[in-house]
Amino acid sequence: MTTNASRRAFLRRASALSVAGAATPWALNLAAMAEASAASAGDYKALVCVFLYGGNDYANTLVPYDSTNYTIYQQLRPTLAYSRSALAGTVLNPANVPLDRNGVAHEYALAPELGKLAPLFASGKLGILLNVGTLLQPTTKQQYTNRAVPLPPKLFSHNDQQSVWQSSSPEGAASGWGGRMGDLFESGNGNATFTCVNVSGNAVYLSGKSAVQYQVSTGGSTPINALATPLFGSSACSEALRTIITQPRTQLLESEYNRVTGRAIAANGVLTSALATGPSMSTPFPAGNRLADQLKMVARMISVAPALGAKRQVFFVSLGGFDTHDGLLTVHPGLLSSVGNALEAFYNATVELGVASKVTTFTASDFGRTLSGNNDGSDHGWGSMHFMLGGAVTGKAFYGTAPVLANNGPDDVGQGRLLPTTSVDQYAATLGKWLGISDSDLLMLLPNLANFSQRDLGFMT
Repeated sequence: MTTNASRRAFLRRASALSVAGAATPWALNLAAMAEASAASAGDYKALVCVFLYGGNDYANTLVPYDSTNYTIYQQLRPTLAYSRSALAGTVLNPANVPLDRNGVAHEYALAPELGKLAPLFASGKLGILLNVGTLLQPTTKQQYTNRAVPLPPKLFSHNDQQSVWQSSSPEGAASGWGGRMGDLFESGNGNATFTCVNVSGNAVYLSGKSAVQYQVSTGGSTPINALATPLFGSSACSEALRTIITQPRTQLLESEYNRVTGRAIAANGVLTSALATGPSMSTPFPAGNRLADQLKMVARMISVAPALGAKRQVFFVSLGGFDTHDGLLTVHPGLLSSVGNALEAFYNATVELGVASKVTTFTASDFGRTLSGNNDGSDHGWGSMHFMLGGAVTGKAFYGTAPVLANNGPDDVGQGRLLPTTSVDQYAATLGKWLGISDSDLLMLLPNLANFSQRDLGFMT
Protein backbone atom coordinates (compact mmCIF):
# COMPACT_ATOMS: atom_id res chain seq x y z
CA MET A 1 0.00 0.00 0.00
CA THR A 2 1.33 3.45 -0.94
CA THR A 3 1.52 5.94 1.94
CA ASN A 4 1.41 9.73 1.61
CA ALA A 5 5.05 9.88 2.69
CA SER A 6 6.21 7.42 0.05
CA ARG A 7 4.21 9.19 -2.63
CA ARG A 8 5.72 12.53 -1.70
CA ALA A 9 9.18 10.99 -1.66
CA PHE A 10 8.62 9.47 -5.10
CA LEU A 11 7.44 12.76 -6.59
CA ARG A 12 10.21 14.72 -4.87
CA ARG A 13 12.95 12.45 -6.20
CA ALA A 14 11.42 12.42 -9.66
CA SER A 15 11.33 16.22 -9.61
CA ALA A 16 14.93 16.50 -8.47
CA LEU A 17 16.31 13.96 -10.89
CA SER A 18 14.48 15.42 -13.87
CA VAL A 19 16.74 18.49 -13.80
CA ALA A 20 19.93 16.59 -13.09
CA GLY A 21 21.04 16.48 -16.70
CA ALA A 22 21.03 20.27 -17.03
CA ALA A 23 22.12 21.21 -13.52
CA THR A 24 23.38 18.33 -11.41
CA PRO A 25 24.46 20.49 -8.42
CA TRP A 26 20.99 22.07 -8.44
CA ALA A 27 19.37 18.62 -8.43
CA LEU A 28 21.52 17.57 -5.50
CA ASN A 29 20.64 20.81 -3.75
CA LEU A 30 16.95 20.04 -4.18
CA ALA A 31 17.43 16.61 -2.67
CA ALA A 32 19.37 18.06 0.25
CA MET A 33 16.59 20.52 1.08
CA ALA A 34 13.87 17.91 0.73
CA GLU A 35 12.65 18.44 4.26
CA ALA A 36 13.44 22.17 4.54
CA SER A 37 11.87 23.76 7.57
CA ALA A 38 8.61 25.51 6.83
CA ALA A 39 8.56 29.28 7.13
CA SER A 40 5.95 30.57 9.54
CA ALA A 41 3.89 33.71 9.11
CA GLY A 42 1.49 35.53 11.39
CA ASP A 43 0.41 38.15 8.85
CA TYR A 44 -0.60 38.05 5.18
CA LYS A 45 1.64 38.71 2.15
CA ALA A 46 1.39 37.89 -1.54
CA LEU A 47 3.66 38.05 -4.57
CA VAL A 48 2.09 38.57 -7.99
CA CYS A 49 4.25 37.78 -11.04
CA VAL A 50 3.16 39.51 -14.26
CA PHE A 51 4.93 37.68 -17.08
CA LEU A 52 5.14 39.36 -20.50
CA TYR A 53 5.55 36.50 -22.95
CA GLY A 54 7.58 37.06 -26.10
CA GLY A 55 10.34 39.33 -24.82
CA ASN A 56 9.33 42.89 -24.03
CA ASP A 57 11.05 45.71 -25.92
CA TYR A 58 12.86 47.57 -23.13
CA ALA A 59 13.81 50.70 -25.10
CA ASN A 60 10.21 51.59 -25.99
CA THR A 61 9.04 50.79 -22.45
CA LEU A 62 11.53 52.82 -20.41
CA VAL A 63 12.75 55.42 -22.88
CA PRO A 64 16.02 57.39 -22.59
CA TYR A 65 15.04 61.03 -22.17
CA ASP A 66 18.13 63.11 -21.41
CA SER A 67 19.30 64.78 -24.59
CA THR A 68 22.50 62.75 -25.04
CA ASN A 69 20.94 59.34 -24.62
CA TYR A 70 17.71 60.23 -26.41
CA THR A 71 19.82 61.17 -29.45
CA ILE A 72 21.56 57.77 -29.36
CA TYR A 73 18.19 56.02 -28.94
CA GLN A 74 16.70 57.90 -31.88
CA GLN A 75 19.72 57.27 -34.11
CA LEU A 76 19.72 53.52 -33.42
CA ARG A 77 16.01 53.10 -34.11
CA PRO A 78 15.02 56.01 -36.39
CA THR A 79 11.79 54.36 -37.52
CA LEU A 80 10.77 53.12 -34.07
CA ALA A 81 11.64 55.88 -31.59
CA TYR A 82 9.03 57.92 -29.76
CA SER A 83 9.32 61.63 -30.38
CA ARG A 84 10.81 63.42 -27.41
CA SER A 85 7.77 65.69 -27.18
CA ALA A 86 5.49 62.64 -26.82
CA LEU A 87 7.41 61.65 -23.68
CA ALA A 88 7.13 64.99 -21.88
CA GLY A 89 4.13 63.87 -19.81
CA THR A 90 5.77 60.68 -18.51
CA VAL A 91 9.26 61.88 -17.59
CA LEU A 92 10.29 60.30 -14.29
CA ASN A 93 11.77 62.34 -11.47
CA PRO A 94 13.30 59.79 -9.11
CA ALA A 95 14.56 60.26 -5.59
CA ASN A 96 17.89 58.90 -6.84
CA VAL A 97 19.71 59.60 -10.10
CA PRO A 98 20.42 56.43 -12.11
CA LEU A 99 24.09 56.21 -13.05
CA ASP A 100 25.88 54.06 -15.60
CA ARG A 101 29.23 52.30 -15.14
CA ASN A 102 31.03 55.56 -15.94
CA GLY A 103 29.12 57.56 -13.34
CA VAL A 104 27.10 59.37 -16.00
CA ALA A 105 23.53 60.27 -15.01
CA HIS A 106 20.61 59.05 -17.11
CA GLU A 107 17.08 60.35 -17.37
CA TYR A 108 14.13 58.20 -18.41
CA ALA A 109 10.49 58.51 -19.39
CA LEU A 110 7.82 55.84 -19.47
CA ALA A 111 6.24 55.05 -22.82
CA PRO A 112 3.18 57.32 -23.13
CA GLU A 113 0.92 54.25 -23.00
CA LEU A 114 2.20 53.55 -19.48
CA GLY A 115 1.11 56.98 -18.33
CA LYS A 116 -1.06 55.61 -15.53
CA LEU A 117 2.05 54.23 -13.86
CA ALA A 118 3.76 57.63 -13.68
CA PRO A 119 1.72 58.84 -10.66
CA LEU A 120 2.44 55.54 -8.89
CA PHE A 121 6.15 56.11 -9.43
CA ALA A 122 5.89 59.71 -8.21
CA SER A 123 4.01 58.61 -5.07
CA GLY A 124 6.68 56.06 -4.18
CA LYS A 125 4.67 52.92 -4.94
CA LEU A 126 6.53 51.92 -8.12
CA GLY A 127 10.23 51.12 -8.48
CA ILE A 128 12.18 50.24 -11.61
CA LEU A 129 14.96 47.69 -11.90
CA LEU A 130 17.49 48.44 -14.65
CA ASN A 131 19.15 45.85 -16.88
CA VAL A 132 18.10 42.64 -15.14
CA GLY A 133 18.30 39.25 -16.80
CA THR A 134 19.39 35.64 -16.59
CA LEU A 135 22.94 35.21 -15.26
CA LEU A 136 24.78 32.36 -13.59
CA GLN A 137 27.37 34.69 -12.10
CA PRO A 138 28.54 38.28 -12.60
CA THR A 139 29.74 38.47 -16.19
CA THR A 140 31.75 41.08 -18.07
CA LYS A 141 31.58 41.62 -21.79
CA GLN A 142 35.09 40.24 -22.22
CA GLN A 143 34.15 37.12 -20.27
CA TYR A 144 31.06 36.73 -22.44
CA THR A 145 33.01 37.20 -25.66
CA ASN A 146 35.70 34.73 -24.61
CA ARG A 147 33.18 32.29 -23.11
CA ALA A 148 35.33 32.46 -19.99
CA VAL A 149 32.46 31.97 -17.52
CA PRO A 150 29.34 29.78 -17.49
CA LEU A 151 26.45 31.41 -19.35
CA PRO A 152 22.71 30.80 -19.12
CA PRO A 153 21.75 27.87 -21.35
CA LYS A 154 20.31 28.58 -24.80
CA LEU A 155 20.44 32.35 -24.67
CA PHE A 156 17.93 34.22 -26.85
CA SER A 157 15.61 31.17 -27.11
CA HIS A 158 12.03 32.01 -26.10
CA ASN A 159 11.06 28.75 -24.40
CA ASP A 160 14.38 28.26 -22.65
CA GLN A 161 14.76 31.82 -21.40
CA GLN A 162 11.17 31.85 -20.16
CA SER A 163 12.06 28.74 -18.19
CA VAL A 164 15.40 30.08 -16.93
CA TRP A 165 13.64 33.27 -15.75
CA GLN A 166 11.00 31.25 -13.95
CA SER A 167 13.02 28.29 -12.68
CA SER A 168 16.81 28.82 -13.16
CA SER A 169 16.85 25.91 -15.64
CA PRO A 170 16.10 25.59 -19.37
CA GLU A 171 12.89 24.19 -20.87
CA GLY A 172 11.90 20.96 -19.15
CA ALA A 173 12.54 22.20 -15.61
CA ALA A 174 10.38 20.57 -12.94
CA SER A 175 10.07 23.46 -10.48
CA GLY A 176 10.17 27.25 -10.43
CA TRP A 177 11.29 29.69 -7.78
CA GLY A 178 7.74 30.83 -7.07
CA GLY A 179 6.68 27.25 -6.40
CA ARG A 180 9.77 26.58 -4.33
CA MET A 181 8.89 29.59 -2.19
CA GLY A 182 5.40 28.15 -1.89
CA ASP A 183 6.88 24.89 -0.59
CA LEU A 184 8.09 26.72 2.50
CA PHE A 185 4.75 28.31 3.28
CA GLU A 186 2.07 25.79 2.34
CA SER A 187 2.13 23.99 5.69
CA GLY A 188 1.44 27.31 7.41
CA ASN A 189 -1.58 28.01 5.21
CA GLY A 190 -4.90 26.70 6.42
CA ASN A 191 -5.51 25.23 2.98
CA ALA A 192 -2.27 24.44 1.13
CA THR A 193 -4.13 24.26 -2.19
CA PHE A 194 -4.32 28.04 -2.46
CA THR A 195 -0.62 28.73 -1.86
CA CYS A 196 0.38 28.92 -5.54
CA VAL A 197 -2.35 30.19 -7.86
CA ASN A 198 -2.13 30.53 -11.64
CA VAL A 199 -4.77 32.61 -13.45
CA SER A 200 -3.25 32.32 -16.93
CA GLY A 201 -2.70 28.60 -17.55
CA ASN A 202 0.35 26.57 -16.63
CA ALA A 203 3.82 27.90 -15.80
CA VAL A 204 6.88 26.23 -14.31
CA TYR A 205 7.30 29.32 -12.11
CA LEU A 206 4.60 28.05 -9.71
CA SER A 207 5.63 24.39 -9.62
CA GLY A 208 7.22 23.38 -6.35
CA LYS A 209 8.57 20.15 -4.92
CA SER A 210 5.39 19.67 -2.92
CA ALA A 211 3.37 22.79 -3.75
CA VAL A 212 1.13 22.28 -6.78
CA GLN A 213 -0.09 25.29 -8.73
CA TYR A 214 -3.85 25.71 -8.52
CA GLN A 215 -5.24 26.96 -11.81
CA VAL A 216 -8.30 29.17 -12.00
CA SER A 217 -9.95 31.11 -14.79
CA THR A 218 -10.78 34.79 -14.68
CA GLY A 219 -14.23 33.74 -13.47
CA GLY A 220 -12.98 31.50 -10.70
CA SER A 221 -12.50 27.76 -10.38
CA THR A 222 -13.74 25.43 -13.11
CA PRO A 223 -16.19 22.80 -11.86
CA ILE A 224 -16.69 19.32 -13.28
CA ASN A 225 -20.05 19.80 -14.96
CA ALA A 226 -21.25 16.26 -14.31
CA LEU A 227 -20.80 16.87 -10.58
CA ALA A 228 -22.13 20.43 -10.56
CA THR A 229 -25.41 19.31 -12.14
CA PRO A 230 -26.97 15.82 -12.04
CA LEU A 231 -25.40 13.54 -14.62
CA PHE A 232 -28.08 12.31 -17.02
CA GLY A 233 -30.52 13.96 -14.65
CA SER A 234 -29.52 11.63 -11.83
CA SER A 235 -27.80 12.65 -8.60
CA ALA A 236 -26.90 8.99 -8.07
CA CYS A 237 -24.97 8.96 -11.35
CA SER A 238 -23.07 12.09 -10.27
CA GLU A 239 -22.15 10.50 -6.96
CA ALA A 240 -21.03 7.30 -8.70
CA LEU A 241 -18.78 9.37 -10.96
CA ARG A 242 -17.40 11.25 -7.95
CA THR A 243 -16.46 7.96 -6.31
CA ILE A 244 -14.79 6.59 -9.43
CA ILE A 245 -12.62 9.66 -10.01
CA THR A 246 -11.61 10.30 -6.38
CA GLN A 247 -11.29 6.95 -4.61
CA PRO A 248 -7.78 5.75 -3.67
CA ARG A 249 -6.15 3.21 -5.99
CA THR A 250 -3.39 0.70 -5.41
CA GLN A 251 -1.52 1.76 -8.55
CA LEU A 252 0.70 4.76 -7.75
CA LEU A 253 -0.08 6.97 -10.75
CA GLU A 254 -3.80 6.15 -10.72
CA SER A 255 -3.97 6.99 -7.05
CA GLU A 256 -2.10 10.28 -7.59
CA TYR A 257 -4.43 11.22 -10.47
CA ASN A 258 -7.50 10.60 -8.31
CA ARG A 259 -5.95 12.49 -5.41
CA VAL A 260 -5.42 15.56 -7.61
CA THR A 261 -8.97 15.26 -8.95
CA GLY A 262 -10.35 15.05 -5.43
CA ARG A 263 -8.28 18.06 -4.47
CA ALA A 264 -9.70 20.04 -7.40
CA ILE A 265 -13.29 19.14 -6.50
CA ALA A 266 -12.80 20.12 -2.87
CA ALA A 267 -10.99 23.36 -3.81
CA ASN A 268 -13.76 24.32 -6.21
CA GLY A 269 -16.29 24.08 -3.39
CA VAL A 270 -14.16 26.08 -0.96
CA LEU A 271 -13.23 28.83 -3.43
CA THR A 272 -16.71 29.18 -4.94
CA SER A 273 -18.23 29.54 -1.48
CA ALA A 274 -15.58 32.05 -0.35
CA LEU A 275 -15.92 34.23 -3.44
CA ALA A 276 -19.71 34.22 -3.17
CA THR A 277 -19.55 35.71 0.31
CA GLY A 278 -16.45 37.86 -0.19
CA PRO A 279 -16.38 41.65 -0.16
CA SER A 280 -17.50 43.53 -3.22
CA MET A 281 -14.98 45.81 -4.92
CA SER A 282 -15.86 49.18 -6.39
CA THR A 283 -12.48 49.66 -8.08
CA PRO A 284 -13.06 49.65 -11.85
CA PHE A 285 -10.99 47.30 -13.99
CA PRO A 286 -10.69 48.15 -17.70
CA ALA A 287 -13.04 46.11 -19.89
CA GLY A 288 -11.64 43.99 -22.70
CA ASN A 289 -8.21 43.82 -21.03
CA ARG A 290 -7.05 40.21 -20.60
CA LEU A 291 -4.40 41.08 -18.06
CA ALA A 292 -6.82 43.20 -16.05
CA ASP A 293 -9.31 40.31 -15.99
CA GLN A 294 -6.63 38.04 -14.51
CA LEU A 295 -5.55 40.61 -11.94
CA LYS A 296 -9.15 41.22 -10.92
CA MET A 297 -9.42 37.51 -10.13
CA VAL A 298 -6.22 37.75 -8.08
CA ALA A 299 -7.68 40.70 -6.17
CA ARG A 300 -10.88 38.73 -5.49
CA MET A 301 -8.87 35.78 -4.16
CA ILE A 302 -6.76 38.05 -1.97
CA SER A 303 -9.96 39.57 -0.58
CA VAL A 304 -11.04 36.14 0.71
CA ALA A 305 -7.59 34.98 1.86
CA PRO A 306 -8.76 34.67 5.49
CA ALA A 307 -11.60 32.37 4.43
CA LEU A 308 -9.10 30.29 2.44
CA GLY A 309 -6.75 30.10 5.41
CA ALA A 310 -3.97 31.75 3.40
CA LYS A 311 -1.07 33.55 5.07
CA ARG A 312 1.33 33.52 2.10
CA GLN A 313 0.36 33.29 -1.56
CA VAL A 314 2.21 33.43 -4.87
CA PHE A 315 0.19 34.32 -7.99
CA PHE A 316 1.00 34.19 -11.70
CA VAL A 317 -0.68 36.16 -14.50
CA SER A 318 0.56 36.81 -18.00
CA LEU A 319 0.09 38.61 -21.29
CA GLY A 320 1.46 37.43 -24.63
CA GLY A 321 2.28 39.12 -27.92
CA PHE A 322 5.59 40.78 -27.04
CA ASP A 323 7.65 39.02 -29.75
CA THR A 324 7.80 42.19 -31.83
CA HIS A 325 10.22 41.38 -34.66
CA ASP A 326 7.85 43.44 -36.75
CA GLY A 327 4.90 45.72 -36.16
CA LEU A 328 6.51 47.22 -33.05
CA LEU A 329 4.83 50.59 -33.54
CA THR A 330 1.41 49.06 -34.15
CA VAL A 331 1.45 46.19 -31.61
CA HIS A 332 3.61 47.27 -28.70
CA PRO A 333 1.76 50.45 -27.67
CA GLY A 334 -1.49 48.52 -27.25
CA LEU A 335 0.24 45.87 -25.14
CA LEU A 336 1.81 48.52 -22.91
CA SER A 337 -1.54 50.23 -22.52
CA SER A 338 -3.01 46.94 -21.32
CA VAL A 339 -0.16 46.50 -18.84
CA GLY A 340 -0.31 50.05 -17.48
CA ASN A 341 -4.08 50.15 -17.12
CA ALA A 342 -4.23 46.69 -15.53
CA LEU A 343 -1.46 47.38 -13.01
CA GLU A 344 -3.00 50.67 -11.96
CA ALA A 345 -6.43 49.08 -11.44
CA PHE A 346 -4.94 46.20 -9.48
CA TYR A 347 -2.95 48.48 -7.19
CA ASN A 348 -6.06 50.59 -6.57
CA ALA A 349 -7.97 47.42 -5.70
CA THR A 350 -5.35 46.46 -3.10
CA VAL A 351 -5.72 49.94 -1.60
CA GLU A 352 -9.49 49.50 -1.44
CA LEU A 353 -9.04 46.10 0.23
CA GLY A 354 -6.57 47.54 2.73
CA VAL A 355 -3.73 45.22 1.64
CA ALA A 356 -1.59 47.49 -0.55
CA SER A 357 1.42 47.04 1.73
CA LYS A 358 0.85 43.28 1.82
CA VAL A 359 0.85 42.67 -1.95
CA THR A 360 3.85 43.15 -4.24
CA THR A 361 3.48 42.91 -8.01
CA PHE A 362 6.47 42.58 -10.30
CA THR A 363 7.00 42.16 -14.03
CA ALA A 364 9.15 39.62 -15.88
CA SER A 365 9.68 38.56 -19.49
CA ASP A 366 11.68 36.13 -21.64
CA PHE A 367 14.35 38.76 -22.30
CA GLY A 368 14.72 42.30 -23.52
CA ARG A 369 15.13 43.14 -27.18
CA THR A 370 17.77 44.85 -29.29
CA LEU A 371 18.18 48.61 -29.14
CA SER A 372 19.01 48.66 -32.85
CA GLY A 373 15.85 48.31 -34.88
CA ASN A 374 15.27 46.18 -37.95
CA ASN A 375 13.10 48.86 -39.59
CA ASP A 376 9.78 47.48 -38.33
CA GLY A 377 10.71 45.86 -35.02
CA SER A 378 13.48 44.64 -32.76
CA ASP A 379 15.10 41.27 -32.26
CA HIS A 380 15.82 38.95 -29.33
CA GLY A 381 17.96 40.45 -26.62
CA TRP A 382 18.98 39.68 -23.04
CA GLY A 383 18.78 42.24 -20.22
CA SER A 384 15.68 44.38 -19.73
CA MET A 385 13.90 46.83 -17.40
CA HIS A 386 11.20 45.72 -14.97
CA PHE A 387 8.69 47.20 -12.54
CA MET A 388 7.96 46.50 -8.86
CA LEU A 389 4.66 47.82 -7.54
CA GLY A 390 3.09 47.87 -4.08
CA GLY A 391 2.83 49.64 -0.76
CA ALA A 392 5.95 47.87 0.55
CA VAL A 393 8.06 48.88 -2.49
CA THR A 394 10.55 51.69 -1.95
CA GLY A 395 9.43 53.42 -5.09
CA LYS A 396 10.20 56.63 -6.92
CA ALA A 397 13.62 55.09 -7.46
CA PHE A 398 15.75 53.16 -9.92
CA TYR A 399 17.70 50.09 -8.89
CA GLY A 400 20.64 48.48 -10.62
CA THR A 401 23.02 50.13 -13.07
CA ALA A 402 21.92 52.19 -16.05
CA PRO A 403 23.31 50.71 -19.28
CA VAL A 404 25.59 52.72 -21.52
CA LEU A 405 23.61 53.12 -24.73
CA ALA A 406 25.50 52.08 -27.85
CA ASN A 407 25.52 49.45 -30.55
CA ASN A 408 28.21 47.01 -29.39
CA GLY A 409 29.05 49.28 -26.46
CA PRO A 410 30.49 48.26 -23.08
CA ASP A 411 27.12 47.03 -21.75
CA ASP A 412 25.84 45.11 -24.73
CA VAL A 413 26.85 42.15 -26.84
CA GLY A 414 25.79 43.61 -30.18
CA GLN A 415 22.87 45.65 -31.57
CA GLY A 416 22.15 47.11 -28.13
CA ARG A 417 21.46 43.62 -26.76
CA LEU A 418 22.09 44.32 -23.06
CA LEU A 419 24.45 42.18 -21.01
CA PRO A 420 22.60 42.07 -17.64
CA THR A 421 24.24 43.72 -14.67
CA THR A 422 21.64 42.36 -12.22
CA SER A 423 20.52 38.75 -12.11
CA VAL A 424 17.06 37.24 -11.86
CA ASP A 425 18.28 35.44 -8.71
CA GLN A 426 18.98 38.80 -7.02
CA TYR A 427 15.56 40.07 -8.11
CA ALA A 428 13.89 36.94 -6.73
CA ALA A 429 15.89 36.98 -3.49
CA THR A 430 14.82 40.54 -2.71
CA LEU A 431 11.18 39.59 -3.19
CA GLY A 432 11.60 36.35 -1.26
CA LYS A 433 13.23 38.09 1.70
CA TRP A 434 10.25 40.44 1.93
CA LEU A 435 7.93 37.42 1.82
CA GLY A 436 9.70 36.11 4.92
CA ILE A 437 12.20 33.58 3.58
CA SER A 438 15.50 33.32 5.44
CA ASP A 439 18.84 33.99 3.77
CA SER A 440 19.86 30.34 4.14
CA ASP A 441 16.65 29.12 2.48
CA LEU A 442 17.01 31.67 -0.32
CA LEU A 443 20.45 30.23 -1.09
CA MET A 444 18.82 26.81 -1.37
CA LEU A 445 15.89 28.01 -3.49
CA LEU A 446 17.93 30.10 -5.93
CA PRO A 447 20.85 28.03 -7.24
CA ASN A 448 22.94 30.93 -8.57
CA LEU A 449 22.39 33.39 -5.74
CA ALA A 450 25.58 32.38 -3.91
CA ASN A 451 27.60 33.74 -6.84
CA PHE A 452 26.42 37.32 -6.19
CA SER A 453 27.66 39.44 -3.29
CA GLN A 454 24.59 41.69 -3.26
CA ARG A 455 21.56 39.54 -2.53
CA ASP A 456 19.13 42.23 -1.42
CA LEU A 457 18.65 44.96 -4.03
CA GLY A 458 16.96 47.22 -1.49
CA PHE A 459 13.66 47.94 -3.23
CA MET A 460 11.47 46.38 -0.49
CA THR A 461 10.78 47.79 2.95
